[in-house]
Amino acid sequence: MSSEIIYQDATSLAELIRSGDLSPVEVVQAHLDRIDAVNPDINAIVTLADDVLEKARKAERAVREGGKLGAFHGVPFTVKDSIDTGGLLTQRGSPIFRGRTPSSDATVVTRMKAAGAIVLAKTNLPEFSYATETNNLLTGRTNNPWDLDRTPGGSSGGESAAIAAGMSPIGLGSDVAISLRGPAAHTGIVALKASHGRIPMTGLWPRVPRRFWHVGPMARSVRDIARAYHLLVGPDGADGFAVTTPETDLGIGDDRRPLRIGWATSPEFGLIDSEVSATVEAAADALRDAGAHVEHVDIPSLAELDTVELFWKLQVMEAKAAFHEVTDGHESEVYKYVRTVYDTPDTGMRDFVVAEQQAESLRDVFASYFHERDVLICPVTPVPAHGHDAAELSIDGQMTPNVHIMQATSPFNITGLPALSMRFGTSRDGLPIAVQIVAPWLAESTVLRVAAELERVSPVRGAHPDL
Repeated sequence: MSSEIIYQDATSLAELIRSGDLSPVEVVQAHLDRIDAVNPDINAIVTLADDVLEKARKAERAVREGGKLGAFHGVPFTVKDSIDTGGLLTQRGSPIFRGRTPSSDATVVTRMKAAGAIVLAKTNLPEFSYATETNNLLTGRTNNPWDLDRTPGGSSGGESAAIAAGMSPIGLGSDVAISLRGPAAHTGIVALKASHGRIPMTGLWPRVPRRFWHVGPMARSVRDIARAYHLLVGPDGADGFAVTTPETDLGIGDDRRPLRIGWATSPEFGLIDSEVSATVEAAADALRDAGAHVEHVDIPSLAELDTVELFWKLQVMEAKAAFHEVTDGHESEVYKYVRTVYDTPDTGMRDFVVAEQQAESLRDVFASYFHERDVLICPVTPVPAHGHDAAELSIDGQMTPNVHIMQATSPFNITGLPALSMRFGTSRDGLPIAVQIVAPWLAESTVLRVAAELERVSPVRGAHPDL
């Protein structure tokens, strides 16, 4: 029974709990058992909630008593360790924050709890959430459940690995340039970075640069992502960027014309592995077969812009200042990822102004693109999950610096566009390959509609690692 529970999605678990076919205690215990069995090899879970079974028993009583039940009543969820959980360690991947226990929950945690979900555990991350791999001096390295010698990505790598390995059905991560979608791609799950400001970031650290940071759901099914998104969206009275109401959605409804979809790989997003490009094209073909108008597109101005370099120019000064403030006097406890930020040259004022203008122009590029089309299908990462500590990526025989891993995701943090990562293929090495679905600002319904269709026809639906 336990093996049947751990790979159910959160929506199914909630339905089974609501009907009385499963107890929240059974569900929580199955996931605790799974953590005991596989986490020693994966190291995705870094802190267990000590009252999780008592919360499950309370949820069980509520079902018996016939009370009003939330959308995720009795379902356990995990939380990246940069997102505050009141009364539960939130150590941000650093010895500097060892033992830190916040007094209150982040807004997103509060909203999941209000829907009846139960905090199960905190998940690993790179120091201060600032790397594309998950490793730190406090809680160590997380391994990819598909291949322990490979990375699950970063910075929400612990969250993605936990969900992929059946240790959690659903969770919360964050994203400044790749950190939701890249780990989801590397481990074969689904993650949504909604339009900037849709989901409040209150209780997330770091908050700089705030115009690029997002927090969002991660799960194994599109319907779980959709359900969680609708719970998380909306102002909280604390985050000044979170101003749009849940009712505001500019997406294309199911009863309107066929969707106009463009797809692109290279040169728009630089070097892309041939298997990744083929997976993007296969997803586009599947949408064409489903009735969408699909075409390969060229976006020359995007191809000419190094968005990773642009991202670093725009954010490095803010990140440096924030990190220096908390590491002052603790320099010996700083890991290599934050040292990389410190070693990055400062952006001069002239270069910063030019970079800001380039970012504004990039928004114009996508405004023009989405004036003609509803969706962009593109890669998430240029390669499937790579080995740990790779300084360079090998892409069809060519070597490129590891930072290129963010080339296809950073444009949508710079512009704040909604983007979802989901698996649609498998590499020759048996690793997940994902595609990215991007839509206009505030058009999350379009992203979710396309993702649901791709999930319906996916050649890898329901696949999970053999652990």
